[in-house]
Amino acid sequence: MNRFFAFAAAVICLSACTSAVTLEYTMEEPVDYVSTLVGTMSKHSLSTGNTYPAVGMPWGTDFWTPQTGRNGDGWTYCYSADKIVGLKRTHQPSPWINDYGAMSIMPVTTGPVHDQNERASWFSHKAEKATPYSYEVYLADHDVYAELAPTQHACSFRFTYPESEMSYLVVDGYDERSYVEVVGKNRIVGYVCNNHGGVPENFRDWFVIESDTEFVTSECDGHTYAMVGFPTKKGQKVNVKVASSFISLDQADVNMKELAGKDLDSVKAEGRKAWNDVLSRFITT
Repeated sequence: MNRFFAFAAAVICLSACTSAVTLEYTMEEPVDYVSTLVGTMSKHSLSTGNTYPAVGMPWGTDFWTPQTGRNGDGWTYCYSADKIVGLKRTHQPSPWINDYGAMSIMPVTTGPVHDQNERASWFSHKAEKATPYSYEVYLADHDVYAELAPTQHACSFRFTYPESEMSYLVVDGYDERSYVEVVGKNRIVGYVCNNHGGVPENFRDWFVIESDTEFVTSECDGHTYAMVGFPTKKGQKVNVKVASSFISLDQADVNMKELAGKDLDSVKAEGRKAWNDVLSRFITT
């Protein structure tokens, strides 16, 4: 008899817990049902979807993604990888077609290193949050927490750095067809031309990068990369804004206005609302 009552009590408790979980689950918004990591356990020899965790606005011009593959590798992000080499702006429709107009940025604290292999950082999926409108990850080797949230033509970044006499931010232009220049104390401009065919001869994707933290040092080869440095205190948040245009540098500056007066949290909120508005069209009662 005691066993019966114990079993009954367990069933009642389980039912109550299940009801509570179900209630909480049904209260989520449409975007919370989306996992951008589905299909990312792919490689050249075996596809489980050939996707990457794209972050952007519905019908946005640019998407951003963590990059675990080498520059030019169509398999930009693989779930089984354990190192991130950059946070990449992408237009890639599939690994077989590959990317065009790609570039990346990466916070670094292990010294003035810009090479994609040397700057790579270990990461764990336990310290990663991927949604359609934002991405967050802890870059363990650099002790930096990186966050990003895009608009239609721009993207807001927030990097939380450790205490360091000199921390860095690397801008990777991918190949020698690119142009990268550090302008003043908080601005980097340029364009990238990388593609895999199907573009006009004068194809360029222009970009503008602005930081709220002034650069103390800068290094640039004029083509493939720029690296800027600045001292940071423990927990210091460095806010970076990136805008782009397929038209011109001036248009990239115009597109930067999408981030005017907004911090990363407000950009995230706008992105979340935009995706919920679109995804709610699929919900019927």
